[in-house]
Amino acid sequence: MKLLTWNINGLRAVLKKGLLDFLKKQKPDVLGLQEIKISKEAREKIDLSFAGYTAYWNSALRPGYSGTLFLVKDSLSKKIKYVEGLGEAEFDREGRVQTLEFPKFYLLNIYFPNANAELSRLKYKMKFNQSLLVYIKKLEEKKPVIVSGDFNVAHREIDLARPKANEQSAGFTKEERSWLDKLEKENFIDSFRFFHPKKIQYSWWSFRALARQRNVGWRIDYFWLSKKFSKNLEKAYILDKVLGSDHAPVGLELKENIK
Repeated sequence: MKLLTWNINGLRAVLKKGLLDFLKKQKPDVLGLQEIKISKEAREKIDLSFAGYTAYWNSALRPGYSGTLFLVKDSLSKKIKYVEGLGEAEFDREGRVQTLEFPKFYLLNIYFPNANAELSRLKYKMKFNQSLLVYIKKLEEKKPVIVSGDFNVAHREIDLARPKANEQSAGFTKEERSWLDKLEKENFIDSFRFFHPKKIQYSWWSFRALARQRNVGWRIDYFWLSKKFSKNLEKAYILDKVLGSDHAPVGLELKENIK
């Protein structure tokens, strides 16, 4: 079973840059997209069909902002239950959380808030993170949980090109990183590090100063999952050659028997 997550930085833009070709080539069972930047009203005015896939939308109330989208193979869509949001209006209005319930696990598609350059949204993000952790732990009482998406934080120094220069910068604050430490203490694992403990590879690059060409990047897109589910992992990777966004798609493959 192949799962992909990708912050596309605008659905309409990435459709023009080959999203449908990407789907045909990669053939994921599930693709979770973040920062779709398209309102419900705007969706209704254009053709947004994805051959072979069922779309589950969670647009932000604010047009052109945030939002998430699950694309699930039609053959799998009959086996799942879909839940939108956290059940808290201050977060749900931004369309940041989606949940798919499969027979043997939950899969979450999350677009975590950005703390912003002056850390103006750091408190909001930490409040979101706390609510999300409560939600995750409640789900885990029933079955294992996979949390995917753009976390907007690099966990450790190995996860960004210039850690010293970015200490206390948005995406590398002690507060944001400590939440991932907390997730780890709750027996969740970073799937990429599970397979590649020392590999240096990034999933996001600034548009400035030719950062991507110079590979001055950050690893901020993840699949974290319940540790007890690790026996079902096949491989984890970053498709950093795929263009179309300032982020690269991230993949997780599971053993067939878990469908």
